[in-house]
Amino acid sequence: MYPLNSPAISHLFPNESRWYALRVKPRHEKAVGRLLDQKTLAAFVPACQARKRWSDRVKTTELCLFPGYVFCRFGFPDRMQVLGTPGVLSVISFGRNPAPIPEEEIAAVRSVIASGRPVQPWPYLKPGQKVRINEGCLEGLMGTLVRERDVWRVVISVEILERSVAVEIDRSLLTPIQTAPDAGRRRVPELVCQS
Repeated sequence: MYPLNSPAISHLFPNESRWYALRVKPRHEKAVGRLLDQKTLAAFVPACQARKRWSDRVKTTELCLFPGYVFCRFGFPDRMQVLGTPGVLSVISFGRNPAPIPEEEIAAVRSVIASGRPVQPWPYLKPGQKVRINEGCLEGLMGTLVRERDVWRVVISVEILERSVAVEIDRSLLTPIQTAPDAGRRRVPELVCQS
């Protein structure tokens, strides 16, 4: 690994700002997000409301959708500010190359949170039946359809982290996305057709 101030890493970060996932210390996501915001860097810490049960009560708390990670938009000139932030451990990379996150994936997670629908962390799924939402505040979003008991959900994935979030959705609002037969993906049309 190169030192943070080494000129050898300048080719790894583009000069223009892009979204990256930062690995942070456990349970430091909100604090890191606030510190990055104070440095006028765009930080995104997706969270949802979760009910926790104690022996004497049930309480609603805020839960990070991607525990251990914070999203930040920055370029090469800002890398020292980001990596010097207390709680930041590293930028998610493949080999020595920082891996940018596509703008569409960040926008999809933001849309799901802004929808006001119940959201929860979801195990990462390999590509399966893809669907597009036809109506409502999430119209146009694409994800993977799953069914848990009598509840239908669309799972939106952040590929680079191998993490996903699921949003409850009425199955009548969905249209299957046809994939090319040679794409190597498993088609599961019965998920969409079941009652």
